[in-house]
Amino acid sequence: MMVNCCDELFNNKLCYKSEHIMNQIYSNWVYGSLCAGLLLLILIPLHSEWHTSLASLFYLTLPFYMIHQYEEWKDDRFRIFINSHFGDGANILTDKAGFMINVLGVWGIISIAMYLCVYINLGFGLIATYLVLVNAIFHIAAWIVFRLYNPGLYSALGLFLPISVYTLYLLNDQISARYHFIGFLSAMIIHLIIIFYVLRFRKRSNMLI
Repeated sequence: MMVNCCDELFNNKLCYKSEHIMNQIYSNWVYGSLCAGLLLLILIPLHSEWHTSLASLFYLTLPFYMIHQYEEWKDDRFRIFINSHFGDGANILTDKAGFMINVLGVWGIISIAMYLCVYINLGFGLIATYLVLVNAIFHIAAWIVFRLYNPGLYSALGLFLPISVYTLYLLNDQISARYHFIGFLSAMIIHLIIIFYVLRFRKRSNMLI
């Protein structure tokens, strides 16, 4: 009897500790993003197997995005902005959702795009390019609509727009229109999924009022 109670106490303590660790990761992942972004920039010279400047530009979207995420999510700014302007103060964008979107979503999508770019066709790298371009457009649109700064705006203007426009300019006729369509459609779907998620939780929170 005592052994069973000890086992149950140990398991409960272990579950609590695991949950606490994950909550810390959900809340503070962005602070590692800045360091990771700078590290990836430092590692660029090691990628000598990339024989085109376009592959390097596609790769640059990942550290640029990480630096953007630091501006966006530092001190929980983006989540607070979304909840206050779209959720009327309700917690429609949670810490866990921010983690899933930015780490598994953004980092994962760009990583997959790089593998497709290197091993299948260079054109798949445009998924990363259009991802940052569409994100910049959304930040600019929010700036125009609300007429105030939104978290991530400066890095969207200073990093996302230059790299995406320059990459598309450099492409010329090197990649077919099909890959432009795939890249743009992928970026739009990703952002629409996020918007749908936020609106769904907004509707749910309104129903609870």
